[in-house]
Amino acid sequence: MLQKCEGIVIRTNNYGESNKIVTIFSRENGKLGVMARGAKKTNSRLSSVSQLFTYGYFLFQKSSGLGTLQQAETITSMRHIREDLFKTAYATYVVELIDKGTEERKPNPFLFEMLFQALTYINEEYDPDIVTHIFEMKMLPVLGLYPSLDKCAVCGETEGEFSFSFKENGIICHRCLGSDPHHYKVSPQTIKLLRLFYHFDMNRLGKISLKDSTKEELKKIIRTYYDENSGLFLKSRKFLDQMDRMKDLM
Repeated sequence: MLQKCEGIVIRTNNYGESNKIVTIFSRENGKLGVMARGAKKTNSRLSSVSQLFTYGYFLFQKSSGLGTLQQAETITSMRHIREDLFKTAYATYVVELIDKGTEERKPNPFLFEMLFQALTYINEEYDPDIVTHIFEMKMLPVLGLYPSLDKCAVCGETEGEFSFSFKENGIICHRCLGSDPHHYKVSPQTIKLLRLFYHFDMNRLGKISLKDSTKEELKKIIRTYYDENSGLFLKSRKFLDQMDRMKDLM
């Protein structure tokens, strides 16, 4: 049975001398794997459409296991990502987060739209740090993680000076700091941004400029929270961290 879907290539693996196994995150079917026969050959009609980050329409032979990709139509190749090593690092992290954080064949049109929007922003001239941090925060509920960001995780107060507590799973006010001696002190702006990014509609993103110190605080909290709670190990994180260090040297 042939089936058509709108999707984004989030992973590719070589299979044999000329084939690829392509993982697509689709609007209609969620994550699915298809065999792209001959896709490693440069003259194959499936060569370009099976590239990482490609957004398009895919026609595949459905089966209980791997489907077989029959043909595809590229809408956008996200070529600016592939032409820029730094953008590639951010985009690779985003698609691996989707890949490792979702199950096979679980449709989630909202998540598909969020992925498409994040890659589009990275492909364009938006700050990839900000786009990635918003995406990380929006992925938390998908992973079953619900940090307390609107009120103190201990007493429920909404007014006061706040720090972040990994132990208490969210922000804690100055009255409750004793509940976690290892709380992380951050600026009020960072607390507001964590809250904003968690609830934010990706489609409404405009140009945002943040100080390097604020970005560093966001990165510290979000990445540590993932390390402590998500159970995910992403190879692309190491690559992204290397690119961050290279960017600092430049």
